[in-house]
Amino acid sequence: MTPDSLDGNAYPVAGAILPGPLLAIESSCDETACAILAPDGRVLAERLVSQEAHAAFGGVVPEIAARAHLALLPDLAGKTLESSGLARGDLAAVAASTGPGLIGGLIVGASFGKGLAIALGKPFIAINHIEAHALSARLPGVSDGQIGFPFLLLLVSGGHCQCLAVEGVGQYRRLGGTIDDAAGEAFDKVAKMLGLGWPGGPALERLAREGDPAAFALPRPLKGRAGCDFSFSGLKTAIARQLEPFGFAALPRQVAADLAASFQQAVADVIEDRATHALAMMERPTALVAAGGVAANTVLRERLTALAAAHGLPFVAPPLRLCTDNAVMVGWAALEICREATRLGLPVPDDRATRPRPRWPLGEMAERFAVG
Repeated sequence: MTPDSLDGNAYPVAGAILPGPLLAIESSCDETACAILAPDGRVLAERLVSQEAHAAFGGVVPEIAARAHLALLPDLAGKTLESSGLARGDLAAVAASTGPGLIGGLIVGASFGKGLAIALGKPFIAINHIEAHALSARLPGVSDGQIGFPFLLLLVSGGHCQCLAVEGVGQYRRLGGTIDDAAGEAFDKVAKMLGLGWPGGPALERLAREGDPAAFALPRPLKGRAGCDFSFSGLKTAIARQLEPFGFAALPRQVAADLAASFQQAVADVIEDRATHALAMMERPTALVAAGGVAANTVLRERLTALAAAHGLPFVAPPLRLCTDNAVMVGWAALEICREATRLGLPVPDDRATRPRPRWPLGEMAERFAVG
């Protein structure tokens, strides 16, 4: 994808990354979010609505999510702009998640963003949702100092579980990933087995505080194996087998707590092991970074903090509110892209021609900066 606008106009970048603030939109799954960032990355306003209608179904229903984005987004964008004290004409660009994710929600967010950009005569920047997670640790204020490249990213969420060598803006090397379920999906499904609400990850973590992490001997899939791929399907099956003796009877709370703690410990053991292997696959990483919803888990953060310290590296993770899907990371990724374009002498990209995609490999991100 080359930086090009439909009408052929190039947006100037001389003197500043952008001449004004940017509106960012996130709608790739079940979070409807908007944020306004200053050109230096300061967050001027942010709003997020978690769609509650999915709880009754025990998971995200794509059609419901898309309809909710359509209903929520216009008012949410207006209120975000109002709380920033800015007018629409003050915006220098609009950015939106354009993939990967649920295609209905992506179409809603990207279409709204493109329409606003066209109305204002400003560039639209299409953001890869995974790239936004990858770069979120470089947000001002997230770490003591801006993290340099390359760093190891451990992306753990409901839909993704992978280790990435982040070598620059647009430069991502996949070291390993899940061969079945993502870590967040495993958390949600085990929580459902234990009779907890949805989303299950936070509820399982709370219950695990009451349990004994050594109460049940659970497998650690792929632990000790070469590489840094993940597998959580067998761990879910092991939990299901532990529940078989109880049949349809109510699960005693202490048993549920012990199972939750044992499961959480097994996941942390696996992720720590896989991250250890990933660090060995990189040459002089500057940091160990975690992002995605599961990165909010306290036990996992403690384990990764210790792992990074053992390798003489800082451990960096966004604040809890920015671990899950949010528009701040979308806006920051857009600014990082603009900064890289400026460095290469390219115009600010205008991606109005970019279509939303349910799958969008990170390997394609370098094409944005291709010359000629």
